[in-house]
Amino acid sequence: MLELKKNPMLVFKVCLVLVIGAFVINFIGAAFTPRAEAQSAQIADSTSELPSFRNLNGIIPNSSDIPPVTLGSFAKNIVETTSIYAFIHNATAKATPAGTPITVFGWQELLMIAVGFLVIYLGAAKNFEPILLIPIGFGIVFVNIPFAGMGEGEGFLNIIYHAGVGNELFPLIIFIGIGAMTDFGPLIANPKTAIMGAAAQFGVFATLFGISIANYLPGVAFNLKEACSVAIIGGADGPTTIYIAAKLAPHLLATVAVAAYSYMALVPLIQPPIMRALTTKSERLIRMKQLRPVSKVEKIFFPLVVFTLALLLIPSAAPLIGCLMFGNFVKEIGVVDRLSKTAQNELMNIVSMFLSLGVGSQMTPEKFLNPSSLIIVVMGLVAFSIATATGILVAKLMNVFLKEKINPLIGSAGVSAVPMAARVSNKVGLEEDPGNFILMHAMGPNVAGVIGTAIAAGVMIAVYG
Repeated sequence: MLELKKNPMLVFKVCLVLVIGAFVINFIGAAFTPRAEAQSAQIADSTSELPSFRNLNGIIPNSSDIPPVTLGSFAKNIVETTSIYAFIHNATAKATPAGTPITVFGWQELLMIAVGFLVIYLGAAKNFEPILLIPIGFGIVFVNIPFAGMGEGEGFLNIIYHAGVGNELFPLIIFIGIGAMTDFGPLIANPKTAIMGAAAQFGVFATLFGISIANYLPGVAFNLKEACSVAIIGGADGPTTIYIAAKLAPHLLATVAVAAYSYMALVPLIQPPIMRALTTKSERLIRMKQLRPVSKVEKIFFPLVVFTLALLLIPSAAPLIGCLMFGNFVKEIGVVDRLSKTAQNELMNIVSMFLSLGVGSQMTPEKFLNPSSLIIVVMGLVAFSIATATGILVAKLMNVFLKEKINPLIGSAGVSAVPMAARVSNKVGLEEDPGNFILMHAMGPNVAGVIGTAIAAGVMIAVYG
């Protein structure tokens, strides 16, 4: 006994031998002794007993309806449940967002997966808004994986979509984060830049008119609610697009959300050619005076005044503008830094990731590979291009009456892609004159565009909601 206390390893070996011996004895006894099912009478039929060496035909409980699997059927099942087989042979009956029956083939799912990887490439390799494009790309790939079911029922992506993308939850939280990250100082210091932010909304309403006219084309049929949801893409504001589509045309939400976020991410590609085409070299070289300092009191009262005007004049836009101004007020007041930092960082990042995954999950063949969806994508690009061009042209018009000229490049920032559009304006300006920094000037119409798009959405909801 004393030796065992001095040698723990010997104790361990003895215990291990005893446990193994007990297990072997119990297994041998169970294997050679017929086991009747619990609480059942003795039945002559041997198949009513559990399987053992003496009863090889016994049935395992709860498995009577499971067909026997041979080696051949096992191999066949493995092959038929691979994605390769699905891409070649699958043909599933589904419906478009408008309810039209459609057959989705496996090769179409493979095509959408390829699109997803292309989106990931643009975000990761080309640095086109990777925070948006990378999760959107993975959402596209995830939802189109055969047999995975991530976008159906209790699937991961389906839960995300219905929890916050298909309603106003995620868009409004995003607006709180945008408000907390936004500095309205450039707009307060130079209020006339708000005109360019308002002018960019011309793209929204011009496209609304254009979609109405397009109904005369064969195969095109958009009612005014649907037209509003498509036209708002011109504001290049993903959360606002989702917000208005959820209220006016939920069945189009997938397509318009994907289009809006795609154009937001592709601002560095879409806007520069339009900017160069509509401005002369001398206009792009215009240098603007440094903005005046804006006091803290002005920055604190600005969100309160804007929110008050919104809830009095355009209550349908008050949720969007209210969340934007709430986030900005929390930032500027300076007494709740924890809330401000959370809204700017953790909350914004988490919701942006989920929102982007949810948007990507809607890019399935039946929702995207149909004529109506392609028309929406094209009209969204038209809306965005008109909004960019209108902001530039209004800036040029303002220069006719102003003594201190405005660099028309900042007019393109009137769309509400913050701060991407302002950065693009600055980049194009630096290409002409490496010492001409117009970023802060461009932020004026850029943040005005956020407010303008929210107001445009509010007007549409008030009229057609």
